[in-house]
Amino acid sequence: MVTGLGVVAPSGIGVEEYWASTLRGELRVAPITRFDPARYDATLAGEVVGFTPEEHVDKRYLVQTDRWTWFGMAASRLAFADAGYDPAAHDPYATAVVFGSGSGGNDFGQRELQRLWTRGRTAVSVYQSIAWFYAATTGQTSIRHGLKGPSGVLVSDGAGGLDSLAQARRAVRRGTSAVLAGAAEAGLTPYALTCHLSSGRVSTAASPADGYKPFDARANGYLPGEGGASLLVEDPASAAARGASRIYGEIAGYAATHDGGDDRGPVAGGRWLATAMRRALADADLRPDDIDVVFADGAGSVDLDAREAAAIRAVFGDRPVPVTAPQGLIGRLCAGGSALAAATALLSIRDGVIPAVGNLDTPHPDHGLDLVREPRQTRVRTVLVNARGYGGFNSSLVLRAVEQG
Repeated sequence: MVTGLGVVAPSGIGVEEYWASTLRGELRVAPITRFDPARYDATLAGEVVGFTPEEHVDKRYLVQTDRWTWFGMAASRLAFADAGYDPAAHDPYATAVVFGSGSGGNDFGQRELQRLWTRGRTAVSVYQSIAWFYAATTGQTSIRHGLKGPSGVLVSDGAGGLDSLAQARRAVRRGTSAVLAGAAEAGLTPYALTCHLSSGRVSTAASPADGYKPFDARANGYLPGEGGASLLVEDPASAAARGASRIYGEIAGYAATHDGGDDRGPVAGGRWLATAMRRALADADLRPDDIDVVFADGAGSVDLDAREAAAIRAVFGDRPVPVTAPQGLIGRLCAGGSALAAATALLSIRDGVIPAVGNLDTPHPDHGLDLVREPRQTRVRTVLVNARGYGGFNSSLVLRAVEQG
């Protein structure tokens, strides 16, 4: 059961601020301000604004950690508060931390590399060895809260947020009472942007409205973003015993596949994503007709969107299942994006409303999907969330409402 959510995103810090901005359809992609991007082909991104680290992270951690870890620790603190869960009140081994990671400590690494180039090796901080590390947020969060349950990190690029939730479910089934899962990223530095650009998939649009446009006829690539979400996953009996005040939903099914370089097959390169969706449904003991909405990966390139659209059609057949991808408003947050998509899906279940596809003007006529154009008030009980990672990762997660007495 998911009992707590914490969000740090370009569209807001905290669940309600983020959710209200998303439903209003506020485009938060904007010119990069964290450094001068004039020399780069891409100059737009989804930045987290108004974030003061000292308000969320103990000062003793700031000197030895990176911005991505600050986001993760802040989101985790918010998730604990949202769930009314004090980890100090439980056995240290009863709570674990499992996060996804895609890019590591970019801000810290950028600064230390510059010091190495300009001042020599003695100027490099000893903390460089841990601040950039892909498991840093998991480690620092567990230290901060004294958590000793089975912890870890999942590295599968954009799919990592969903994969962390699947691992949390495994840990709960094996006896851990509560697991903090999710992901947050902060990949907006010159080095990180260069890595994004090397994929050939980044939009070079000059205007935010012309940039990241999932499933649009003018889709021209994605724009990077920063932030993410933490979710508290609990054993149902343990949550009931401590009197958990809210259950957002349950992790009902999950599956992951890998393309393995195979872009052939019956759905033009999307067959392994289709396989992941089918296996996630089977894991949840559900049929396609049981799904109320698909939260799509929405890569923002015509060919990749076409592959996902073909995979969705292959699984759902002639049924026009609603499809959304609100991340068009804020950019692709790497592993943080799929964690945030899961949190958004749970808010959709909570409030009975499907947010619109972000920054969508003209749906591509060949995709053949029921794309949500405006927030759609409807009963939402079961959601399928898709995420893909660079290199061929595919993950699908089924979230389901829980009837509370």
